[in-house]
Amino acid sequence: KVLPAFEPHLFKMVLHADIDLLNPPKEVDQRRHKRKRLVQSPNSFFMDVKCAGCFNITTVFSHSQTVVLCGSCSAVLCTPTGGRARLTEG
Repeated sequence: KVLPAFEPHLFKMVLHADIDLLNPPKEVDQRRHKRKRLVQSPNSFFMDVKCAGCFNITTVFSHSQTVVLCGSCSAVLCTPTGGRARLTEG
C-alpha cells in the first residue's frame, strides 16, 4: 500500500490539550452548554431597557416569550424570537 502524502491543511483542528482545563478562557467557557461549564451558570438574565420615546426604564427578561411594552407610552420594547428576545431599534 502507498500512503498518501502529508497534507497539513487536513490537520488544522484545535486540540483540547492546548486549553487549560482548570482556567479556561471566558470565550471557550461561554460556548459550552450551561451544565457542562466549569461553574454552572444560566444563559438567561434580566436587563434594564430604556424606552426610546419616554425614557422610562423597564426590566426585561432576556428570553421573554411575549412582547414587552413600555408601561407609560405602550411602545414595543422587545419581541420574542426562538431563543433570546430581540430588542427594538431606537
